[in-house]
Amino acid sequence: MTLTVWQIITIMSVPSAITGFCFWALEKKLERRGKEQDKREEARKKNELLLIKSTTAAIALGEATARAVQRIPDTHCNGEMHRALDYATAVKHEQKEFLTQQGVENLYDD
Repeated sequence: MTLTVWQIITIMSVPSAITGFCFWALEKKLERRGKEQDKREEARKKNELLLIKSTTAAIALGEATARAVQRIPDTHCNGEMHRALDYATAVKHEQKEFLTQQGVENLYDD
């Protein structure tokens, strides 16, 4: 039995076609996974931003409440109120400095 050139080419192209299809399917799967991972990363970033905003809002509310209570003439604020207010202010500034530092570092990141 002798094989013609066309038969040999046909026989050789079948495994190549199957391999090509497998690589194409794998590439598509990796693309989908990459898109899903990008979506999760964006959601994580948004969640982190909202957490920072809510922390800042909570500190601002605590500061405003403490200052309002301190202005009431009948209340006798002990040192705890002043220490808590000082602590909240320090944490707020520390967080602001950290976020500023991170922002600057990421501006010039390669």
